[in-house]
Amino acid sequence: MNYILICDDVTDNCILLQFFLEMEGYNAEFVTSGVEAVNKVRIHKPDLLLLDVMMPEISGLEVLQCIREDKDLQNLPVLLITAYKELVETDLTNTQANGIIKKPVDPDLLIEKVQAVFN
Repeated sequence: MNYILICDDVTDNCILLQFFLEMEGYNAEFVTSGVEAVNKVRIHKPDLLLLDVMMPEISGLEVLQCIREDKDLQNLPVLLITAYKELVETDLTNTQANGIIKKPVDPDLLIEKVQAVFN
């Protein structure tokens, strides 16, 4: 069973994403800060990180940069979650993310993107 870590500073968003993923049989857990996300991926090495872009203290893009600079984590698949309309698929080359999911999250699209990462 694939282990997915969710990182969003809004707990309700995390709970909702976790629910959708667990309904599809994934093992999902969440953290609510970028610092927690960096620490958790280093210790537990998830199969996928769902990462909110806009968070206090350390943004999702900064978390992604930390992950990509760590040789043990640089291949970890990361899907960014954002309400930013200007962050589109063409920006992926700059972010080094594996995809972008727009808020509000469509559960079917979420599962489709997650399955694409694992296939």
